[in-house]
Amino acid sequence: MIDPETTWRTAYRHPGQWDRDFPPLSMTDLFEASAAAHPESPLIEFLGRRYSYAETLDGANRVACGLARLGYGPGDRIGLFLPNVPHYIAAYYGILKLGATVVNFSPLYTVEELSAQVADSGTRLLFTLSASALLPTALKVLDASAIERLVVGSVAGALPPAKSLFYRLFRGKEVARRPDDTRITAFSQLIANDGTCGTPSIDPLNDVALIQYTGGTTGVPKGAMLTHQNLSANARQVAEVDPQLGKGVDRILGVLPMFHVFANTCVLNRTVVTGGEIVLLPRFDAGQALAAIARTRATALPGVPTMYRALLDHPKLAATDLSSLRICISGGAPLPAELKTRFEAITGAALVEGYGLSESSGVVSTNPYEAANKPGTIGQPIPATRIRLVDKEDATRPAPNGEPGEIVVAGPQIMLGYWNRADADAETFVSDSAGTRWLRTGDVGTIDADGFVRIVDRLKDMIAVGGFKVFPSQIEAILYRHPAVRETLVIGIPDTYRGEVPRAYVTLEEGSNATGAEVRDWLNPLLGKHERVDAVVVRLALPKTMIGKLSRKDLVAEIMAEG
Repeated sequence: MIDPETTWRTAYRHPGQWDRDFPPLSMTDLFEASAAAHPESPLIEFLGRRYSYAETLDGANRVACGLARLGYGPGDRIGLFLPNVPHYIAAYYGILKLGATVVNFSPLYTVEELSAQVADSGTRLLFTLSASALLPTALKVLDASAIERLVVGSVAGALPPAKSLFYRLFRGKEVARRPDDTRITAFSQLIANDGTCGTPSIDPLNDVALIQYTGGTTGVPKGAMLTHQNLSANARQVAEVDPQLGKGVDRILGVLPMFHVFANTCVLNRTVVTGGEIVLLPRFDAGQALAAIARTRATALPGVPTMYRALLDHPKLAATDLSSLRICISGGAPLPAELKTRFEAITGAALVEGYGLSESSGVVSTNPYEAANKPGTIGQPIPATRIRLVDKEDATRPAPNGEPGEIVVAGPQIMLGYWNRADADAETFVSDSAGTRWLRTGDVGTIDADGFVRIVDRLKDMIAVGGFKVFPSQIEAILYRHPAVRETLVIGIPDTYRGEVPRAYVTLEEGSNATGAEVRDWLNPLLGKHERVDAVVVRLALPKTMIGKLSRKDLVAEIMAEG
């Protein structure tokens, strides 16, 4: 087995040293230090309105004091049921300053999904907006759960005056009326104070800053407990892999949803570390994203592969000035080589693939931004992050030499554990003889002599074909080489003789009339006998997660429901 901690240090391609320390730091100290260093610099640009670091810190202080006056304090769980709006950032840092714990909830959750996670986390108060897509759901959860109070903000209030008037006059149908209810507090009322109040001291290593729900490796939603140090360390780690850190304009397009750990670290916390600016968009729309890049001269865009493909396919791409864009980080799903090549050729920006999990605060590894990277890999570990391979059947043993193994990770960004799930912790962590606690990722991979990690597949996604293990991602990688294939997922279908057989589902490039049989006949000669698919099924769309990555789990559920 190649040991990444001794073998490839001389081949490390990220700036700075891999073997370094990140001293304990609370998220509030991180934010306040950046605000002190850049008080007048813009932190947020929201549809034409800018908020400086000093203004945002003042807002966070007012949130903390407003919550304290309502009776909330250290250890309380307070939820954010918000899209990408300035309220999110003020509430996020205000909750942390209070010594409370943020709980992220997706704005796309149903009443049932939101209620279940509210109950599991013990969330007492929920921030949301007076938007018709959010407030009705939040009100139902308020009536049906242990939540004591809603704090409701207004999108119009965060806009420049002219746009605010337009929003009120012409987009009223997107606004829900806030009921006259003593359990509901307006965001403007919450922050109607001077921001001066006592706040508790924080233990960065042990105080939980964020509960981030994740399916983990079992598909059952669990709350990853991320400490202040987990989040601040990961933000500093991500900032330091950028060779241009501190050398020029740092303006990042914040279109990934903030409720997701990828954006929480790579857009929000990382940018606060650098003193940069976040161009916030409430949701991803390719046309709006292109316009925002051109209007603000954004330099960076973290996203998922489907976002980059949508940008390339947009009719206004050719007329959009993207010359400011320097670096784009792709995560959440494998980045097809053809997409990387095409995006870089058209935009002139580097598109590099990285990797992380909710349990790792967001980021474990990435390809170098400027040095030579290796397409098809998830890059090298970021500083202070250790990666090893263990046996796929017994995580207490190293993987056999030269064979793929389950990826395990250690570092300052690894979670404390799962909220109220000691049983899940026992399955998720494994300790070595030195007492190091390793996070089991459920991903199977290899590590080359230069320390670049390649994911082969996920343990739970492997298809058992007559005693052989088939990795869907390997079949998908070949399918992406077919000129007609736009997106693809491969799953196992029950088979009476072999147990399971691989089947591919694809969407086609616009204008293509290829049939599933034609694609299957092209594919199978390129595969081993046990890997060959029984069919290629052409679909108009494949299911995606809330951040836009293809969802194998949802596809399996759809196929099972179809019988």
